[in-house]
Amino acid sequence: MIDYYSKNYIEYHNKAFMIDPSFFLEPFVKRLDQNARILDIGCASGRDILWLIKRGFGAEGFERSNGLAELAQKNTSCNIIKGDFEVYDFSKLSYDAILASGSLVHLSHKKLPLVLKNIIKAIKQPINKDQKNNQTKAQLYISLKQGDNEYIDKYGRKFYPWKDCELRSVFNSLNISVIELIKSESAVGSGDIWLGYVCYVHPYL
Repeated sequence: MIDYYSKNYIEYHNKAFMIDPSFFLEPFVKRLDQNARILDIGCASGRDILWLIKRGFGAEGFERSNGLAELAQKNTSCNIIKGDFEVYDFSKLSYDAILASGSLVHLSHKKLPLVLKNIIKAIKQPINKDQKNNQTKAQLYISLKQGDNEYIDKYGRKFYPWKDCELRSVFNSLNISVIELIKSESAVGSGDIWLGYVCYVHPYL
């Protein structure tokens, strides 16, 4: 499963890069400062980074696949960190917000809380409220597939779907509040339903 994105990075790029991410990124960025710096976890070939920088945000990427990371660098001219988010030390980074769009779908229910806890260490000390608009600021967008049972697709990739109540339990354990849920059907026509969460991450005392 892990090797799919390393061996088939061109195929994956061709399938995903032209999808318009506005439907899930707009609800996220409307709660960010215009000068916010965002780290895209599992950025693939840079589609979402490109969308963000075209709208004035400072965006960088994190990608395990060397092939996808090189494409992301070429497509965006932004800094792309090459690494494995299961073991990388995110505490040495500092960003205003994290984007994890579909990138954690291959993590088991046991692993997700541990990895997410590590990833959110890259978020700066937050400002809770946008005083001008009187709304809670976003610091995290994460999307995962909705479903009951894990499965392996035709490419050999293993997916771990979630129920909304299960994910909210994980978020609560990590001091993460859900601001908005965006439920959408897969843009590639697979029929899968995605659960996308715009979140605020409370500081640990």
